[in-house]
Amino acid sequence: MVILDSVNLAILLGAVLIMAGILSSLLALRFGAPLLLVFLGLGLVAGEDGLGKLHFNDVRIAYLVGSAALALILFDGGLKTRFQSIRAVLAPSAVLATVGVLLTALLTTPVAKYALDLSWPEAFLVGAVVASTDAAAVFLLVHAQGLRLRPRIGATLEVESGTNDPFAVFLTMVLIEILSLGKSSATHIAWQFAQEAVLGTIIGLVGGRIVVFALNKISLPQGLHAPFVTTAALVIFGVAQIDHASGFLAVYLAGIVIGNRPTRAHNSVLTFLDAATWLAQIVMFVLLGLLASPERLITALLPALAVALALTFIARPIAVFLCLAPFPFQLREKIFISWVGLRGAVAIFLASIPLLLEMPKAQVYFDVAFVVVIVSLLMQGWTLGYAARRLHVALPRTDRGPRRIELDLPGQLEQQLVGYAVRPNSLYLKRGLLPSWSKPTLVIREEKILSASEAEPVQKGDYLYLLAPPQKAGALDRFFVDMPPAMAPDPHLLGDFMLAGDVTLEAVAEAYGINVPADMRSLTLADYFDIYLDRAPRVGATLPLDSIVLVARGLGGNRVNMIGLRLSEEKKPIRVPRRVSAVRRRVLRMWKTVSGT
Repeated sequence: MVILDSVNLAILLGAVLIMAGILSSLLALRFGAPLLLVFLGLGLVAGEDGLGKLHFNDVRIAYLVGSAALALILFDGGLKTRFQSIRAVLAPSAVLATVGVLLTALLTTPVAKYALDLSWPEAFLVGAVVASTDAAAVFLLVHAQGLRLRPRIGATLEVESGTNDPFAVFLTMVLIEILSLGKSSATHIAWQFAQEAVLGTIIGLVGGRIVVFALNKISLPQGLHAPFVTTAALVIFGVAQIDHASGFLAVYLAGIVIGNRPTRAHNSVLTFLDAATWLAQIVMFVLLGLLASPERLITALLPALAVALALTFIARPIAVFLCLAPFPFQLREKIFISWVGLRGAVAIFLASIPLLLEMPKAQVYFDVAFVVVIVSLLMQGWTLGYAARRLHVALPRTDRGPRRIELDLPGQLEQQLVGYAVRPNSLYLKRGLLPSWSKPTLVIREEKILSASEAEPVQKGDYLYLLAPPQKAGALDRFFVDMPPAMAPDPHLLGDFMLAGDVTLEAVAEAYGINVPADMRSLTLADYFDIYLDRAPRVGATLPLDSIVLVARGLGGNRVNMIGLRLSEEKKPIRVPRRVSAVRRRVLRMWKTVSGT
């Protein structure tokens, strides 16, 4: 009975810890604290040397949970990655994920050697453990601080943080092998790396295709699609690891394959994985926190701080600037990418491997990695939003999307039913705008179900359901969110070819001598983007308008509110001739008349 009581007590305490982690996330989001730091803190407080006095030293369980959690986090990241959005940044991201990790480890090694009194291989191992950025830390903090990163910056960080973990794991394992066995030839290391990369890629791509085929061909009961995909991700990870391939690379690539192909229950899979990865992060960080000891961390604090500062201000920036030198990144973009090299669960997870193998000085590696992660989350995590705004690489998100209901339609994969509550100030209700690829199907009004024709005109408070392609469903949000009040554009953003979103196509046609159909002349530029852009708007999105091209230069309330003009045959914005300046003044006068400013 005593054994049963201890098991029950462990279940109770574990559930209380996880619940505390979930509830603490509300406070962290409110005050801007890095959530991962909160979870680590919970583990520390509940540990044997903390207030909770829980005795936990099972590194094997921590490693098992950490492996599964990281696999799910990477799979979820791949599942949400649109290949079209990352294609342009594959080369710089791949260089950062491989050469960047190696350079960061090498540049951190001298500081680790002299600060911690280690041999060169041991110091190199410390550098390898803390060299990779953490995908969960980066994007969890970006989301928590309400940032919308510019497309190229966001895609680069997304791919780098998703693909540098496999290389960091490989580098760590090679150094552990060297320290354990004494020597390892360069040929053996190169062959091992090629084997892990190639086999991991093959297993990931093939496994992803198999999951897509099974998901679409097998008639699973309702609600089992998401658990099936989640379990399949862990199977792909396990198969790759057993075959001495990179399981982390395989599961990330499998996620990209599945996420970029039409599948059944796509949105329910995403929702389920969001919850699963969130829970996995909480459990992983709490367990890693339980493994740490506050007394040991205090002892290792000063040398670990030296490693953390060298990593943040020397190693990471030099590696980023060298790796991105061949690519057309601006100085401020390189600075931001350097600063967003957050360390998270990956570093502590890698540091637990020497503990699992009972290597000499394993506790030193773990304590140093723990302090580095805490410093990174405190210093970089809390200043992420400030750095993004000061460096002008992101726009703050001030809008919240409407609640979207998505229902899969059995028997086909091309359309799904998307539902919204019709808000009083929504774009759809005010102007009746919808993209051509969506079709209103039914309306629920006062608990009555009406067809789209029976419900005309749609009223505020109705629930409207539309048919839309699954990959475009998110683009409908901007039609059902309350429109912000019209605001004058920021004068610092205006250029010779910049117009506000509420300028009409008629005004643009008169000013620039272009042809616009009569039935479109009353549309504003923002309306034109809403109707004809087949995806959610973003800075840099373009639409042709006769002989010119409209370029989205600013967003507000999920609508384009600042538009740049360029000639369609030009690849870059051109300088406006002096004779056009009078025309530009005329357009601005029109805009002021329309907006009443």
